[in-house]
Amino acid sequence: MKKNKPSALVQALGSGLAGAVAVTLLHETVRHLRPADAPRMDVLGERGLRKLLGKADAPQPDEESAYYLTMAGDLLSNGLYYSLVGRGKGTWWRGVALGVAAGVGGVVLPGPMGLGEAPSNRTPQTKAMTVAWYLVGGVVAAGVSRWWSKSRKS
Repeated sequence: MKKNKPSALVQALGSGLAGAVAVTLLHETVRHLRPADAPRMDVLGERGLRKLLGKADAPQPDEESAYYLTMAGDLLSNGLYYSLVGRGKGTWWRGVALGVAAGVGGVVLPGPMGLGEAPSNRTPQTKAMTVAWYLVGGVVAAGVSRWWSKSRKS
């Protein structure tokens, strides 16, 4: 590996983080602009956190701490997930596929996981936005990865 050139792992993690930041910014912005039907993945995250802590008999955080822990967990988990976009051929298709899969999972899985359905499934618009936001995250991760690859060549 040449000096001053980031490794494939750094590129994947950086691209994944960019996708995670994009999806989180979308969720957080739209939930303030359209409170009636915006996806509330923050609510699902807090429910998951509280459920996990309850099973571990750990103390429950206050509302503000739960929110910030959830945001940190979302950035970490989504960043790792979107890092699967990787680099090279097929980056765009991987970004689209990962984004759509995450969005569909965000609509379909919360109910069976005992987290409730309303935060991501309450209206057709909520479902569509959930899938769309995660798709945007995948496309951003792919775009950053492609940009990174091009900048490495120069």
